[in-house]
Amino acid sequence: MGKGDKKTKRGKIAINSYGKLRPKRKKFKVRPQKIKNPQEKEPV
Repeated sequence: MGKGDKKTKRGKIAINSYGKLRPKRKKFKVRPQKIKNPQEKEPV
């Protein structure tokens, strides 16, 4: 089990693929929330 094993993290790195053991990185973990501008009035 090493670079030739497709099911290990090291093997995934060697063949440039992703999966359960090597998930792709997400850009943002939490989306930024929109902050309401206190100067703006809400429509009635």
